Amino acid sequence: MDRAERTFCDKETEIRAKRPKMAICYDFDKTLSPDDMQTFTLIPSFGIDKDEFWRDSDELAEANRMDTNLAWMYQLIKYSRFKNKSLKREYFKEIGADVKLYTGVTDWFDMMNEYACRRGIDIEHYIISSGLKEIIEGSEIAHHFKRIYASSYLYTADKVAEWPAQAINYTSKTQYIFRIAKGFLEEYDERVNDSMPESMLRIPYENIVYIGDSATDIPCMRLVKSKGGFSIGVYDPEKNNVERVHRLFKDDRINFYAPADYSRSARLAEIMEQIIDEIATREALKAEREILRETPIN
Repeated sequence: MDRAERTFCDKETEIRAKRPKMAICYDFDKTLSPDDMQTFTLIPSFGIDKDEFWRDSDELAEANRMDTNLAWMYQLIKYSRFKNKSLKREYFKEIGADVKLYTGVTDWFDMMNEYACRRGIDIEHYIISSGLKEIIEGSEIAHHFKRIYASSYLYTADKVAEWPAQAINYTSKTQYIFRIAKGFLEEYDERVNDSMPESMLRIPYENIVYIGDSATDIPCMRLVKSKGGFSIGVYDPEKNNVERVHRLFKDDRINFYAPADYSRSARLAEIMEQIIDEIATREALKAEREILRETPIN
């Protein structure tokens, strides 16, 4: 075997050994959890009704032309001072352990990772949520995520929340899809705005899946779907409120919809495994084309 043949064989081995990546991005509230994360422990701890809290937040936002996420973050600080109850980072993490999750969520990530591994794909999981990052970090599934992109507070030296550090709304969510694809994962990294050829992407857009439940997820759903990836709408299987995601499907904003049941035998797992199969096949064909391009012609 001459040098050119050895070089080609080494290159072919390298191409076949490379494991493609895919990303699954999740909203949190009413996607992985059946209600807003603040509802389970945080709002009740102030002795107020959750409907009253959200009504007051919405009225504050409307009266001041305020972002709704900044409004509820402000309301939490206001109530904490009124009730003389410090909002410490540790407290948020503690109540994160009480956040309820849909059936099957705790096993979902390992299940998908194992299936993808058998197909030669590595999965990264991400949260993109308007909810509170510190609460999600306290949940029992936090360790499964490569990054948790969510609203968060700036804290004093005593670790008490005093000002919003990040307030993520439905339009600003989309930046994180670009961060994940390009590999500029830190929130402050402005290189996310730089142009990047498809061949240089860390994770191709077509290998990204977005799972959400409502209108606030539409920008991310449409972005991912328009770039060849997959968007899935989920709905509460007990409430059976399928109308919302069915409308998104009819409007061509999502590829699929299913109940928010993350069990192995549920429809959502079946859809995700089919998506993984398609990505694996597509990536295998890409590798074959790359090998053909490297093949020496005698």
